[in-house]
Amino acid sequence: MPDTTGPSPEARVRLARRALGVFRLCLAVLELVAIVGNFRYVLGFRTFATANFFSYFTIQSAFLAVITLGIAAGFALRAPRDPAWLGVLRTMVTVYVVLSGVVFALIVAESSSHGYRVDVPWSDTLLHFVVPGLALVAWTADSVLAVNPRVPWSTVGWVLVFPVIWLVYTLIRGADVGWYPYFFLDEAQVGSVLGVVAACAVVLVIFLVLTSTLVLVNRLLWRRARDRRARPSGSPDPTAVRAASPASTR
Repeated sequence: MPDTTGPSPEARVRLARRALGVFRLCLAVLELVAIVGNFRYVLGFRTFATANFFSYFTIQSAFLAVITLGIAAGFALRAPRDPAWLGVLRTMVTVYVVLSGVVFALIVAESSSHGYRVDVPWSDTLLHFVVPGLALVAWTADSVLAVNPRVPWSTVGWVLVFPVIWLVYTLIRGADVGWYPYFFLDEAQVGSVLGVVAACAVVLVIFLVLTSTLVLVNRLLWRRARDRRARPSGSPDPTAVRAASPASTR
C-alpha cells in the first residue's frame, strides 16, 4: 500500500521552494531597507554627493540583489524550478554582495593606518554583513534542494563583466572629479599607479576564486541530491555499506 503518512517528495520540494521564495522576498525587502537607511545616514555628511553614493559598488550590487531576489522569489513561489539563466545571475549577485562585505571589512580594519575612521551604522551592518550572510544561506539552500539546473562553469567568466565595467567607469570618473569610492583605487593614497593596478588585479582574482568555489559547491550538492533521489526508497546507502563491510576493517 502507498505511504500516506506524509507528503510526497515532490510535495515537500514544492513546500521548500515556496519557503525559499518567501525568504528571497524578505531578503530583497531587507536589502532595500538597508539601502534607504544608508542613504539617509550619509545625507548628514557635509561632503555628501548623490552621484558619489550611487557610484559605490556596494550600492549598485545591492540594487542588483534587490532586483534578482525579487525575480527569484517570483519563480520560487509560482514555478516548479528556476530557469538556468537565473542560477547564473543569482550566483554572480551573491558573489558581488559577499565580496562587498569582505572589502568593507578590510577597509574598516585598515582605515586607522590611512589616517581616518570608518563608522559602521546599522544600515552598513545590514548592507555589508547581514544581507551577504543571508544571501549566501539562500544560495546554499537552493543548491541543497537541487531542483534547478546546475550552475554552469561559464559563470566564472560572466562574473567579471559587471565589475570590469564598474571599474572602468570609476577610474574615468575619479580622474575627472577627484573622488574614488575606495582608497585602493586612488593613486594618491596607495602611492602609485602600479599599486592601483595590483589592488584591482587582486580583487578581480578574488571574484574568480569565490565564483569558482560557489559553482563547485553547487555542482557537488546538486549531484549528491540527485543521487539520493535516484536511489529506490528503502535501499541502503552505498557509502554506509562500504563503511560497514569487513574489508574496511582490515
